[in-house]
Amino acid sequence: MKRLLLTTFLTLCVYALGFSQTATKYEISFDNAVHHEAKISVYFDNLEEKVLEVRMSRTSPGRYALHEFAKNVYNVKAYDEDGNELNVTRPNPHQWNVSGHNGTVRFEYTLFANRGDGTYSQVDEVHAHLNMPATFAWARDYEHRPIEITFNTDFDQNWKVATQLKHLEGNKFYAPDLAYFLDSPVEIADFHLREQKVDGQNIRMALHTHASDEEVDMYFENVMAIVQQQRDVFGELPEFDYGEYTFLNCYMPNASGDGMEHRNSTIVTGSKPMDQELGNYRIGTIAHEFFHVWNVERIRPASLEPFDFEEANMSGELWFAEGFTSYYTNLTLVRAGIISEQEYVEGLAGGINYVSNSPGRNYHNPIEMSYQAPFVDAARSVDPTNRENTFISYYTYGSVLGLALDLSLRNEDDNLNLDEFMSLVWDKYGKDEIPYTVRDIWDALSDYAGEEFSNEFFKRYIYNSELPDYQQLLETAGVSLEKANPEKAVLGTSIAIENGVGKLRTNAIVGSPVYEAGINRNDEIVSIDGVLLSDVESVDEILRANKPGDRMEIRFNRMEEELTVEIELAEDPVIQTKLDDTAGSVQRQRRGSWLMNK
Repeated sequence: MKRLLLTTFLTLCVYALGFSQTATKYEISFDNAVHHEAKISVYFDNLEEKVLEVRMSRTSPGRYALHEFAKNVYNVKAYDEDGNELNVTRPNPHQWNVSGHNGTVRFEYTLFANRGDGTYSQVDEVHAHLNMPATFAWARDYEHRPIEITFNTDFDQNWKVATQLKHLEGNKFYAPDLAYFLDSPVEIADFHLREQKVDGQNIRMALHTHASDEEVDMYFENVMAIVQQQRDVFGELPEFDYGEYTFLNCYMPNASGDGMEHRNSTIVTGSKPMDQELGNYRIGTIAHEFFHVWNVERIRPASLEPFDFEEANMSGELWFAEGFTSYYTNLTLVRAGIISEQEYVEGLAGGINYVSNSPGRNYHNPIEMSYQAPFVDAARSVDPTNRENTFISYYTYGSVLGLALDLSLRNEDDNLNLDEFMSLVWDKYGKDEIPYTVRDIWDALSDYAGEEFSNEFFKRYIYNSELPDYQQLLETAGVSLEKANPEKAVLGTSIAIENGVGKLRTNAIVGSPVYEAGINRNDEIVSIDGVLLSDVESVDEILRANKPGDRMEIRFNRMEEELTVEIELAEDPVIQTKLDDTAGSVQRQRRGSWLMNK
């Protein structure tokens, strides 16, 4: 941030003195918005006498997989300063080489954009929703140059522009370099705007949705409650680069559900029907993305610096960067009074069930799970994978580890907690934006809670895949953890019945009765325990009268051959979490300090 502010200050100074730093200039218009097209022009000046390499990004800030944005670019042409068309060649799918120029190139193209989320762009009659890497081409060797961009909104006079880019005049905006530009999404629409000052900085919300002013006011109150609660975890807001932070929220039927953090803004989207009340729609995503203002954007993994716009970005710290942020998502909501303590506590079971019952821990620890991001973070492939057995989301895995660390610290000493630890990490790495490694977090925990405590946590749960004792930890805070369905018999892998036969919904889960019996996803199950699946609506109807340990036959077809196997039913491992009404005063006090409004 300090480097960015210095660059911006010097750039604005030379502007004020009448000098001008060579800027790359963009212009975008939406005359054919009804067909999801945008017309884009990029003006490059003062170029070196060599081929100009113009590219579309392959990745986007906050994403870790490849997305190949060049696929939606066409009608590409390039001109010199006299309007003469230049030669354009394609050395690879992502790049256009422009040759024969005289130091100036006007590069033009059409973009097709019809996905409104946190990664892609959408242009239509109601808005221009722009994620920059999916929208704008750029030139190699000129990434350091400042950028000016003009948004032509003649298509709809009611459209306004919301972005973290610095406003210059009218619809013209500024970025100090390419990295900041590509990290600055834009919502252009007839949106609701709300603003409030916090510690001398402006927090604003541009909300594109159908809602009354009263609904928007109430929603903004909850957004600001989130801001205040998270600010109090770290003790301060970051110093936003232009004194402003912007929530870019698009809740329209044509948008897709998503959320994506950026340096001084976040983009949150959802497919809210026109007639649905606003309520607390996507409020959890708001809480998650704003926490990233500290954790990820400024408390930054070294593995993501600098962000690579041409290749996938792999990081072993996502269990902390994304996972601990996920832990604070619902914790923020309960502290802000948006959800109740009961809702929060009962919601803990979902993450604990997922992580504790997944065979994925037999294959990867949290660091290695983080390495899987380029394959799972909105990445697309057509060949089948075995993710249900080998992968646990680093969001959820990190979230339940954050829960375990928080309660372990509080159990170790009532003066210790995860809030203070996160504040320490902010002071040590975030304020001055010193990128960190896993080892740095380990050392910080040693400084905060002692080497014995930190060594045990990292060796058992981060560099290994052991599971914390959640029942014991939650009990110390007046929360009970118990089996949700004791003595319920299960097959361990979900089976769907279609057209009278059963098929596994996923690959057979390692260790489950179905897996041990050798049944796979392509098999067609005809009967279970002598009952034809064509005679029932669900497998539960058959299992209901049985108990764990019972044995039964399953008859199925595999490649036109009928097979029969015997299986032994298992007990449903699902747990539930509840507020413990019998908890003592010490446990209740600890629960209060954990969940209370800060």
